[in-house]
Amino acid sequence: MAKIKVKQLKSGIKKPQNQKRTLEALGLKRIGQVVEHDDTPNILGMINKVKHLVSTEEA
Repeated sequence: MAKIKVKQLKSGIKKPQNQKRTLEALGLKRIGQVVEHDDTPNILGMINKVKHLVSTEEA
Protein backbone atom coordinates (compact mmCIF):
# COMPACT_ATOMS: atom_id res chain seq x y z
CA MET A 1 0.00 0.00 0.00
CA ALA A 2 1.23 3.50 -0.81
CA LYS A 3 2.39 5.80 1.96
CA ILE A 4 1.78 9.53 2.29
CA LYS A 5 3.70 12.04 4.44
CA VAL A 6 1.70 14.76 6.16
CA LYS A 7 3.39 17.86 7.59
CA GLN A 8 1.65 20.44 9.76
CA LEU A 9 2.31 23.96 8.47
CA LYS A 10 -0.10 26.09 10.49
CA SER A 11 -1.50 26.06 13.99
CA GLY A 12 -4.91 24.72 14.96
CA ILE A 13 -5.48 27.63 17.36
CA LYS A 14 -8.69 29.57 16.63
CA LYS A 15 -9.87 26.82 14.29
CA PRO A 16 -13.16 24.88 14.71
CA GLN A 17 -13.11 21.99 17.14
CA ASN A 18 -13.59 19.40 14.39
CA GLN A 19 -10.41 20.59 12.63
CA LYS A 20 -8.43 20.43 15.89
CA ARG A 21 -9.65 16.87 16.44
CA THR A 22 -8.75 15.94 12.87
CA LEU A 23 -5.17 17.17 13.36
CA GLU A 24 -5.00 15.15 16.58
CA ALA A 25 -6.39 12.06 14.85
CA LEU A 26 -3.71 12.39 12.17
CA GLY A 27 -1.10 12.39 14.95
CA LEU A 28 -0.05 16.03 14.48
CA LYS A 29 0.73 18.01 17.63
CA ARG A 30 3.05 20.83 16.58
CA ILE A 31 4.01 22.91 13.57
CA GLY A 32 6.70 21.23 11.48
CA GLN A 33 5.87 17.72 12.66
CA VAL A 34 5.75 15.06 9.94
CA VAL A 35 3.77 11.81 10.18
CA GLU A 36 3.43 8.96 7.70
CA HIS A 37 0.14 7.22 6.95
CA ASP A 38 -1.20 4.67 4.49
CA ASP A 39 -2.90 6.19 1.46
CA THR A 40 -6.48 5.17 2.33
CA PRO A 41 -9.77 6.98 1.65
CA ASN A 42 -10.19 7.63 5.40
CA ILE A 43 -6.83 9.38 5.72
CA LEU A 44 -7.33 11.31 2.47
CA GLY A 45 -10.69 12.58 3.75
CA MET A 46 -9.12 13.77 7.00
CA ILE A 47 -6.32 15.50 5.08
CA ASN A 48 -8.88 17.17 2.83
CA LYS A 49 -10.68 18.57 5.90
CA VAL A 50 -7.50 20.34 7.12
CA LYS A 51 -5.76 20.91 3.77
CA HIS A 52 -5.21 24.59 4.62
CA LEU A 53 -3.15 23.58 7.69
CA VAL A 54 -1.02 20.76 6.27
CA SER A 55 1.07 19.78 3.27
CA THR A 56 1.35 16.30 1.79
CA GLU A 57 3.78 14.34 -0.35
CA GLU A 58 4.22 10.75 -1.47
CA ALA A 59 6.59 8.77 0.73
